Amino acid sequence: SSPSPNSSWDAAYERELQTFQDIGDTGEIWFGEESMVRIIRWLEKHKVPLDSSVLDIGTGNGVLLVELAKSGFMNLTGIDYSPAAIQLSEKVREKEGMSNIKLKVEDFLAPSAELSGFDICIDKGTFDAISLDPGDAAGKRKLYVGSLGRVLKPEGFFLITSCNWTKEELLNEFREGFEILEELPTPKFCFGGRIGNSVTALVFQRK
Repeated sequence: SSPSPNSSWDAAYERELQTFQDIGDTGEIWFGEESMVRIIRWLEKHKVPLDSSVLDIGTGNGVLLVELAKSGFMNLTGIDYSPAAIQLSEKVREKEGMSNIKLKVEDFLAPSAELSGFDICIDKGTFDAISLDPGDAAGKRKLYVGSLGRVLKPEGFFLITSCNWTKEELLNEFREGFEILEELPTPKFCFGGRIGNSVTALVFQRK
């Protein structure tokens, strides 16, 4: 019997799906190991003192904090608005025996008063998640920038890894109160013959 006219579409769709899954999986890795290595390498290259206070915004499973502790950083705090994420981070912290990591359930858009005076803030994917919120994403981005200005010391560093925003868009979002220091190299991927950067990593300094 002759193949149905739909079969070539099915094949194309399956290829798309496979590509998406491959890139999706790689995305997990980029936001995992590779983005952590990139962040730690930058801190080491710039000889950021090991006793600097570091805030991981949207810490998730807390693995970045564990890697920072292994690299010698001593003053580490992770926040997440999800209590389940903080419980998970606590398990990871205990397994690794890292008592110098502080973990708190906090909504970064409405941070508590004691969340302040950090030398370094790190975000990998949290600003992205806030930006996708269907309820007033633009308003939430403004709140985020305001919170960042409150918790980060003047001249403190903000390292952001995003897979939704280009460098230009991020410069625009953080133009009030922050200046860019550096763009960090991220993997390029090729899709439909066009080379695109699906991950942007920038270092800002608070004015």
